[in-house]
Amino acid sequence: MIRYHRGTTNATGGRRGKRATHLRVHHISEAPTAPTPADHGRRPFYLTVRLLHLAAAPDRISAMRSLAIFVAVVLFGSLTVHADDAGLVAAISGKHRTPEYVERDRYRHPLQTLQLFDVKPHHTVVEIWPGGGWYTEILAPYLRERGKLIAAAYDASDTQADYRPGSRKRFEEKLAADPGIYDRVSVASLMFDEASGKVAIPAAASGSADRVVTFRNAHGWYARGTMDAALAHFFDILKPGGKLGIVQHMADTEQDWMSRNIGYIGRDYVIAAALKAGFVLEAEGYFNRNPLDTGRHERGVWQLPPSLRGVEKDEEKQRLLAVGESNRMTLVFTRP
Repeated sequence: MIRYHRGTTNATGGRRGKRATHLRVHHISEAPTAPTPADHGRRPFYLTVRLLHLAAAPDRISAMRSLAIFVAVVLFGSLTVHADDAGLVAAISGKHRTPEYVERDRYRHPLQTLQLFDVKPHHTVVEIWPGGGWYTEILAPYLRERGKLIAAAYDASDTQADYRPGSRKRFEEKLAADPGIYDRVSVASLMFDEASGKVAIPAAASGSADRVVTFRNAHGWYARGTMDAALAHFFDILKPGGKLGIVQHMADTEQDWMSRNIGYIGRDYVIAAALKAGFVLEAEGYFNRNPLDTGRHERGVWQLPPSLRGVEKDEEKQRLLAVGESNRMTLVFTRP
């Protein structure tokens, strides 16, 4: 249901003054209903749209541009969209993105996720362990002109897991291949001493970040005994008032995720660990949840797409493709 509201306002937010026009989505509430196999995670949503007629100010956005933003938002299924989010919509829609990554948007909801994390174009954002750069492809152009992206990847010397040096090399090669997008990304390292459970190489300086974001990494910190160190470090590198955004494969309350690393961990555990580190839980999004995913896979979450690890029979592949990607928690914490 879409409702349009018309009104006038002045520079101080009153109801009188000179008039200009822009379009702003100021609220969406989602019904957390299960997607159908054909829908793959798209949720019914309700939009409230305010069409404001504002003063003809030098920095106003034209009605046509605002309408374009709104249409893009409806297509992406946004939470809240303002004129400043045009850059985020543009980054998500950019032709530079890997086509296979774009296909994952329907499961990962990048616009909704980054809006919930309240990432702004002037922020210093630390992306923790970016992997193949799925979110880097969006964050780099979005932050390029006014902000700063610090991609805290695996360190090249980190052999505590065999895949880490190669992952770092491929990530650096990806960025070097497209300097027009990635030339201002600062590639750093985050490394733990897993024997002691402490940070060996910090991702950024204390109090330097507006946002720390991490996607589907928390299970590794739990499995290797570095969860407390990771969260304490994120708290340290954030400015007061800064926010930590976490997306993570979510176990259900009856699932045994502690006895072996299956990629899923408990929501209550993540929240408790973050509170222990000093964070305050600010918000939670439900748009990355997938009730079609039971979480009970012989080869863990990696049996689902996009990995489809160990899946050989076409019948099993089609069944898992119908499920889609994993059921995920999306949490926002604030450093007081």
